[in-house]
Amino acid sequence: MQILIVDDHPFIRKGLIHVLQYELANEVVRIDEAGSHSEALSCLSAASYDLILLDVSLEGRNGLDLLMWIRKERPHTPVLVISMHPEDQYALRAIRLGAAGYLSKQSAPAELMTAITGIRTHGRYISHRLSLLMAEDLGRTGHGTVLHEHLSNREMEIGGMIARGESPAEIAEALNLSVKTVNTYRTRLLNKLAVRNNVGLTSYFIHNNLIP
Repeated sequence: MQILIVDDHPFIRKGLIHVLQYELANEVVRIDEAGSHSEALSCLSAASYDLILLDVSLEGRNGLDLLMWIRKERPHTPVLVISMHPEDQYALRAIRLGAAGYLSKQSAPAELMTAITGIRTHGRYISHRLSLLMAEDLGRTGHGTVLHEHLSNREMEIGGMIARGESPAEIAEALNLSVKTVNTYRTRLLNKLAVRNNVGLTSYFIHNNLIP
């Protein structure tokens, strides 16, 4: 079994590798790791994987952008998104983009192995929390659609950073963007969420539990 772990925190990658090596000790397992979008693409161009563990937040590029690339270029490779963000924030978006499952990093190692077993057996793992969110989503009418469902992955990411009080310069540095580009995203966010300023944007993100 070949696994690729994509996460920009070395400590998280090493922790996942330790768990996988322990739990899959009876199998022949190769585990590669990538700390960025570009490193992940290099790995994917050099090898085929049976499973990819992918973080949402990658330095300079949103992990969901990489998920979309994988679904297009490696459609038969399952992706389990493992993120610091709770299910309420990104799980439905990840599933809609083709993820085979979604776990919060706060989940116990046992749930990670349950998810991997589910994906290997059935092609998908849906946690209890995610199943409830999916049921709520299916039960919505067109009038019940919330505004943030129309945000792009990058807009969600930058909106969360603004709501946490980060300045345009800080966001630009963290995401490898120009300050002008960050301000352009901010303008789009204000328009799409029908708010007037950062205070309104922050209130919206707090009210909808969207702040990482």
